[in-house]
Amino acid sequence: MTYTEVIAAEGSQAVLPCQYPALLVSHPLIIVWSHMEKGTIWRKERNGLEYRGSKWSQRVQCPHNQYDKGKFNLQINSVTEEDGGLYSCKLDDGKHDNQVMLRIIKVSISPPDPISGTYASLSCSLTPWRHGVSVEWRLNNTPYFPQTRTIWSKENALKNLRVTEKESGTWTCVVSYDGNKGQASATMSVKGIIQPPKDNAKVYAAVGSAVTLPCVFSPNLRPLSSGWKKVNAGGPSARDLQLLSLPLSSSPARLRWDKSIHISEVTYEDEGNYTCAGTVGSQRLTRTMQLVVAKVVPLKEKHSMTLTCQLADASEVIKYEWVHVTYDQNGTALTGPIWEGKDVTISDGSEESWSEWTCSFYGKEGLLGNVTYNIHLMSGLSGRKSSGLSNNTATVVGLSFLLAVLLLILAQMYKNHQRRKRIFQYPALETIVHTISNEREERERNREKN
Repeated sequence: MTYTEVIAAEGSQAVLPCQYPALLVSHPLIIVWSHMEKGTIWRKERNGLEYRGSKWSQRVQCPHNQYDKGKFNLQINSVTEEDGGLYSCKLDDGKHDNQVMLRIIKVSISPPDPISGTYASLSCSLTPWRHGVSVEWRLNNTPYFPQTRTIWSKENALKNLRVTEKESGTWTCVVSYDGNKGQASATMSVKGIIQPPKDNAKVYAAVGSAVTLPCVFSPNLRPLSSGWKKVNAGGPSARDLQLLSLPLSSSPARLRWDKSIHISEVTYEDEGNYTCAGTVGSQRLTRTMQLVVAKVVPLKEKHSMTLTCQLADASEVIKYEWVHVTYDQNGTALTGPIWEGKDVTISDGSEESWSEWTCSFYGKEGLLGNVTYNIHLMSGLSGRKSSGLSNNTATVVGLSFLLAVLLLILAQMYKNHQRRKRIFQYPALETIVHTISNEREERERNREKN
């Protein structure tokens, strides 16, 4: 008789081994798999017919392609704790008996979706239980070393934890004894503030740009009250400032759990630490974050200008890059070469002394943000450009004045022409008008003589 132990996680497939010498099973034999307490599970007759117990028919099988090799392994699908126990695989010669102990590991978490800051209980059971078992807990496949110890309670290893969002994920219980090892897992989803995922997260924004400070609770988690505060971290003790009344950035469908705020135009004074808070049941949930504001500081010198990329907190910045941006007639942005460094110096009259300069700053995980500075014109180039613009303006104004005078002359000539046309239609009237005109001129000459 042989004895084997098999450990399987609840819900998985368990394979119970049973092997005899190929020569022994080359002759027709009866093979019987049975459970010590539940009777026959699977049976093969000499004629090849197979039978399964009524409660096992949908979950057990013994692959035919292994028979000629003397293997009669029993596969049990979707095992449960009730499947644990001692099994036997026997030949009808009464001399050969393989015994297999199947132990089922089950992990349960209560509650499976606790709120951050509350307690959760993790249970790891082994059925049938045995003494001398060691248990190791893993979170997301990494050994977990909490301050609380594992408590043994009958056939369970219990662990009570005060959880935060860090404890969300897949919990695995690894059971070991006498060289045997098995494991089972369960998922715990800790509800709370999921964006940002941790405290002291940094949000970067350029002066004049818009920014959203995220505060997103777990879906369907409805905080009874929520609010934002800006915290003055520069003093000896942090003090709460006035509650911000900024518009929500969320869509109406998500307003219940998305409490993010939106600043439409950032100023350098907006930098600092912010706290988002909300009450769920009796639990107060908070998340702190830092708004880091970036700006470009220009320093004008005699024949050049130096631009400095300045951040309120540059502790996470490892690299700065500058790029010169111009635009063609179609408004398409054209970028030049990249300069590295916190500062960039531009000479008067150079091609780079106009249009936009963008500073991008990077951290260990990539781009953190960028800020753009627009140089309209610098001194030397500005004078030449302005002089040319003045000359062009004067030319346009002069031409416009001459055109206006010509139009007035033409209009007067047209009126005189029309008047004469009307007069020539009546010859007698023309003579009278001519006589009157001569008499008027004669009187004016006599008056001048007198």
